[in-house]
Amino acid sequence: MSKTLEHSFVELLEKHQNIVHKVCRLYTNNYDAHNDLFQEITIQLWKAYPKFRGDSKFSTWMYRVGLNTAITLYRKSKRTINTQDFDGVSFKIKAEDYDNTEEEQLKVLYKAIHQLNDIEKALVFLYLEDKNYREISETLGISEVNARVKMNRIKTKLRTILNP
Repeated sequence: MSKTLEHSFVELLEKHQNIVHKVCRLYTNNYDAHNDLFQEITIQLWKAYPKFRGDSKFSTWMYRVGLNTAITLYRKSKRTINTQDFDGVSFKIKAEDYDNTEEEQLKVLYKAIHQLNDIEKALVFLYLEDKNYREISETLGISEVNARVKMNRIKTKLRTILNP
């Protein structure tokens, strides 16, 4: 890989790394698992970056790769994240410390979201990121109508979980 490609990847990753942190927060329950998943998503982004054509925004592509990586690993391991060796990568990324001291309401919401299935989690995540239904449907590979219907069902499900 060229230094220019490497430089642009690192720059974009540093700029949008909160997306990866949010995906990790959604699919993990502790600090170590969060860091392992962050590393795995970063590796998958790096491997896929040469194929990124710019048809969508980098952040949209990053959501898709991050969510697909998390869902794939989550399904394979059911809570244990296996990672790849990171030693072969020659660049360093300035990682911001992730502050996991959320307000109590946010903790309750995440606890409820953790009870959803993988696809429901991804949909809620994108919805909470203020993505419109067109962007959600593109990222998840479903129709806009299907995204709306699923989101309405998820809202009802979350209401039931939060207010039994």
